[in-house]
Amino acid sequence: MEAKIVEKQVEAYIRQLLPERDAFFAALEQTAEISYIPIVQPEVAQFLRLMIALKKPVRVLEIGTAIGYSASLMALAMQAGEIDTIELSDEMAAAAQTTFQKMEQSFERHASVRLIKGEAKTVLEALDAGYDMVFIDAAKSHYKAYLNLVMPLVNAGGLIISDNVLYKGTVADDALVPKKHKTIVKRMREYLTYISTHPSLTTSVLSIGDGVALSYIKEE
Repeated sequence: MEAKIVEKQVEAYIRQLLPERDAFFAALEQTAEISYIPIVQPEVAQFLRLMIALKKPVRVLEIGTAIGYSASLMALAMQAGEIDTIELSDEMAAAAQTTFQKMEQSFERHASVRLIKGEAKTVLEALDAGYDMVFIDAAKSHYKAYLNLVMPLVNAGGLIISDNVLYKGTVADDALVPKKHKTIVKRMREYLTYISTHPSLTTSVLSIGDGVALSYIKEE
């Protein structure tokens, strides 16, 4: 789970400061590593916990469930409330359902999690508004489309958190971009410019994990 955004020794130092994970999350991390399934970096997981502690959201939306790692950590950080999480892959959705069942068996207090199977853009068009926080961690080339569909669903003063926005540092320099990733990097640069200049958002791009953008929806 090497991030490649900061120097290795800095990353290692930051990670040794993080709280020790319990057996539930350690097992999920092992599954993800063995099966080459991307999950949030440890420092991003802690960042999500911090944002939930500060924002105290009642309703959270996640785009990109995978095996349910980040949805579970947010559910446990919230202790109550609701999380809707969207996943396209049948295989990942089945794995996530198993994860959520284990979470419910292992922990007494957590937000309820509703897994919605389908293509994110289609699902987003059908959801009701009223979310306090959104976590975007799905197909990188579609982030701008996701954002435009998500913004009407989020309460004023809400947060939108986008993961992997620095894409292993390649967004910073054309010389770092492999040919096969040029389109994704181009679209991610466009996304970062869009959220950084959007009149309804205040955004900060953070060099943790693989890059995280924190966007605050301004209260009119």
